[in-house]
Amino acid sequence: MKRVLIWLPLALFALVFALVASGLVKPGDRMVHSAMVGKPMPALDLPALVPGKGGIATADFGKGKPRLLNVFASWCIPCIAEAPQLMKLKAAGAEIDAVAVRDTAEAVQAFLKQNGDPYTRIGDDKASTAQLALGSSGVPETFVIDARGRIAYQHIGDIREENVPALLAELEKAK
Repeated sequence: MKRVLIWLPLALFALVFALVASGLVKPGDRMVHSAMVGKPMPALDLPALVPGKGGIATADFGKGKPRLLNVFASWCIPCIAEAPQLMKLKAAGAEIDAVAVRDTAEAVQAFLKQNGDPYTRIGDDKASTAQLALGSSGVPETFVIDARGRIAYQHIGDIREENVPALLAELEKAK
């Protein structure tokens, strides 16, 4: 029995070493996956934030054409970085709606004037209720809403140039 107790610390060390080594060799998936993908759009009814653009309502989606829904804010630095990519998506024929999180009409108008305006509609989400209902963990995030009004894809973070073809492909799949 005494011999077994002598080797126990070495065996525990070997076990801990094996666990650490397996984590280094094959790390776990750290990507945040949305539980909303494949589900219908949540009930949204956001008032318009910017004059001349409508608000966001669930009834606006699922009318036979896929759309992008971008969750953004004028105070968000990555949102500024993704603005040129959103303009490219718009130029490629993508219809883009937006949910402005905790923002003001004046700040959003200044943001659009400075960075371009790819949006058809912009809903005012002062309390982040729509953002949370969508399963969004922050800004910016972009959702592909399919032709039936279901969330088909979620892009977390800012859209970069290399993401544009993938988002266009997701829109095509969502028809």
